[in-house]
Amino acid sequence: MTTQPDTSTGNGTGTSGAGDPSPGTDARFATSPAPSWGPPAPTLPSEPVRPAAAPGAGEPARPFLHRAWRGRPEDPRWARPAFLALLLATTVLYLYGLSASGYANSFYSAAVQAGSQSWKAFFFGSLDSANAITVDKPPASLWPMALSVRIFGLSSWAILVPEVLMGVATVGVLYAALRRRFGPAAGLIAGAVLALTPVAALMFRFNNPDAMLALLMTVTVYCVIRGLEDGRTKWLVWAGVAVGFAFLAKTLQAFLILPPLAVLYAVCAPVSLRKRFAQIGLSAGAMVVAGGWWVAIVELWPASSRPYIGGSQNNSFLELTFGYNGLGRINGDETGSVGGGGGGGGTGQWGETGWNRMFNSEIGSQISWLLPAALILLVAGLVLTRKAKRTDLTRGSFLAWGGALLMTALVFSYMAGIFHQYYTVALAPYIAAVVGMGATVLWEERGKVWASLTLAGAATASAAWGYVLLDRTSDYLPWLKWLVLVGGLTGALGLIFVTRLGRRLALAAAALSCAAAIAGPTAYTFSTVNTGHSGSIVTAGPSGASTMGGPGGGGGGMRGGFPGGGQNQQNGNGAQNGQQGGGTGGPPTGGTGGFPGQNQQGNGNTQGNGGTRGGNQQGGMPGGGPGEGGMGGGGGAGGLLNGANVGSAAKALLSKNAGDYTWAAAAIGSQNSASYQLATGKPVMAIGGFNGTDPSPTLAQFKKYVTDGKIHYFISGGGMGGGGGASSSASSRISSWVTANFKKVTVGSATFYDLTQPTSSS
Repeated sequence: MTTQPDTSTGNGTGTSGAGDPSPGTDARFATSPAPSWGPPAPTLPSEPVRPAAAPGAGEPARPFLHRAWRGRPEDPRWARPAFLALLLATTVLYLYGLSASGYANSFYSAAVQAGSQSWKAFFFGSLDSANAITVDKPPASLWPMALSVRIFGLSSWAILVPEVLMGVATVGVLYAALRRRFGPAAGLIAGAVLALTPVAALMFRFNNPDAMLALLMTVTVYCVIRGLEDGRTKWLVWAGVAVGFAFLAKTLQAFLILPPLAVLYAVCAPVSLRKRFAQIGLSAGAMVVAGGWWVAIVELWPASSRPYIGGSQNNSFLELTFGYNGLGRINGDETGSVGGGGGGGGTGQWGETGWNRMFNSEIGSQISWLLPAALILLVAGLVLTRKAKRTDLTRGSFLAWGGALLMTALVFSYMAGIFHQYYTVALAPYIAAVVGMGATVLWEERGKVWASLTLAGAATASAAWGYVLLDRTSDYLPWLKWLVLVGGLTGALGLIFVTRLGRRLALAAAALSCAAAIAGPTAYTFSTVNTGHSGSIVTAGPSGASTMGGPGGGGGGMRGGFPGGGQNQQNGNGAQNGQQGGGTGGPPTGGTGGFPGQNQQGNGNTQGNGGTRGGNQQGGMPGGGPGEGGMGGGGGAGGLLNGANVGSAAKALLSKNAGDYTWAAAAIGSQNSASYQLATGKPVMAIGGFNGTDPSPTLAQFKKYVTDGKIHYFISGGGMGGGGGASSSASSRISSWVTANFKKVTVGSATFYDLTQPTSSS
C-alpha cells in the first residue's frame, strides 16, 4: 500500500498545481474547484486565495505572534481575530460565576477528591481514597479534574475549570472542521451556536462526564471528515482513538455515531473499496486499544485488591457496560436502578418517549431551539449536492454531521431507561455544525429562488419555535418572545427578496434573522450561567424551563417521583430555599415531589432556611429544611440525587481521630457519603454505591470491617427512600444491624452510630 507524502509547509499551505492541491496539504480547501453539485456555483469559501510566502523565499518568516493573529494566508484578515474573539468570549461566559455551583455533582466531586489523594483511586475512579467502590462510569472524565485538584487543591474552580476548557476546545474543533471546507464564516456561526446552546452552557460548567464526551465526539467527526478529504489512514485511526477515549468517559453512548460514520466512509472515501474497509478495520482496532486497555486491566485485576465496580451487581465492568449503562438505558431493564421509562410514546419515570421527545416540555428548552432549522438546512444541503460525485466533500460533511445528529436524536427519543435532560448536550455540536454549513451554502446560492426561500423557511421555523419555547416560561422576559417572532418573520421576509435588496439591506435581513434565532437560547444561556447548579439532575434556563418525569424531577408536572420535596430551580429567598429545596423532612411543595434534598439550581443554603449564592463551599449541600445543616448544626441526611448538609459539629465529630481508621464513616448512597467526604477530606464508604442497591459491601464484609476497627461511624439515612432500597438489600441489612447493635449519636438533625461503641444488649 502506497501513501501520499505530506507536502504541507510550515504555515500549513502548499499546492501541486494551479487550483489542484496535493493530498496531505491544507491548500486544497482554499483552491478547490467549483462545488460538484453543478455549475455555475461559487467556490467555498468565496474569499480570494492569497498564496503564502515561503520562509526564505525573498522575505523573512513572519513572527509567531503575527502568524497567530493573522491566521492562514488564504483566510480573510478578519477570520483569525474573529475566531480568537469567539474563544475568548466563550471562555469568559463559561467562567462567569463558576464557583456558584460549589462542588456541583458531589458524586463525581468526591471521586475527584479521592483521585487527587490516591493514584489507585485515580486509576479506578473510586469514590473514596480507601477504594471501597467506584463511580458507575469509567474514570476518564475524572482524570483532568483530579489532576487539577492535585495541583491546585480542592475547590469549585479546580474541579470545574477543566470542564470549561473542554467546552472552549469543542468550539475550537468545530470551527476548524467547518472552516476547511465552508470558510471561516461557517465556523464562526457554528461555534457561536454551540457556545450559546443552553444545555452546552450548563454541562461545560458542570462535572458530569458529558463535557468530555461532547468534545471527543466532535473530534471524531472532524477526523472522519479529514479522512474523506484525501483518504489518509491516519485520520481514521485518530477517529478510532477519540471514540475509544470517549468510551472511557461514558461507555456505550460514545458508539451512537459509529454506524452512520462507518457507512459514510465505506461509501464516500476517495480510495479503493478494499482500502476503505482496511482503514475502517484499523480504526476499529485503534478504538479497541484506546478504550480497551483500561477495561482489560480492571477485568484481570484481582477483585480482592481493587474497589468494587459501582453500578454492577456482580463486580464486573463488562456487566456495568452492557447492563446498567448499556442495553438497560435503551429498554429500561436496569438492574439496581430506580426504574425505567415508557416505550413507544409511553410515559414512565424518565419522561415520555417518542419522535417528539426532543421538542417536548421536558427537553425542548435545553437543546431544540435551532433543531427545526438544522433539519431544514440538512435536507437543503443534501438536495443541493444530490448530483455530486461519490467523493464530494460538501455532501460528505452534511452526511457526517447530519448522520450523527439524527442517530443520536433517534436513540435519545426512544430510550426507555434512565434519561436526563442534560444528555442532549451531545446533540449541540451536530446541530451547530449543520446550521453553520447550511446557512453558508444557501447564502452563497441565494440568487436561486429555492435557496432564498429555504433560508427564509429556516428563519421562520426558528422564530416560530423560539416563540413557543419562550411562551412555556411566560413569566420570564415576556417581551422577548414577541421580539423573536416579529424579528424573525421580518428577517425571513427580507431573505425571500434578498436578490432584490441592496448589499446592505440583504446583510441586514440576514443579521436580523440570525439575531432572532439566537436570542432565545442566548437568554436561557445567560440565565444558566447566572445560576448555581448542584445535584444529580440539573437543567438549563430559568425556573420552570424544563419539567421532567422521574425521581427528583421538577416540581409541577413531575411524574413517578418519590415524595419529599419539590425542586428549587433557582436561588430564592431563604424561606424558599429551605422549603422548596425539600431537605430531609421538608414539606412536599411543587407537585408530586422529588427526592429529599433535591435542588436543581441554586447552591446557596448555608444556614438552614437562609439562602446565599455560592455559600456551599465545604460540602454542605443545598435544599435543607429550616434548622437543618446550619453552620452550627449537624447536617441532614442526603437523598438519592443530592447530598447532605454538613455542619461544623458533624464535621468535627467525623474528623476527630479519623486518621486511626480506614474510613471515617460509612453511609448508604454515594451522594450522602460524598457530602461528608468533601466536608471532612476523609474517606467515607458509600454503602451500595449510587442508589444504595449495589451488593457492596455485604453484611459479612461490613461486620469484618467493624471488627477490624476500619470504620468509625455509620451515618443514618441516605440511598433510595432513606433506607437503602428494598428490605432484602445488603445496605438495608447493614442499616438494621447497625441500629440494633451500636450507640446512637445525634448532632443537630443528623444521626450517627459509633461503631466502636456497641450497646449493652449487643
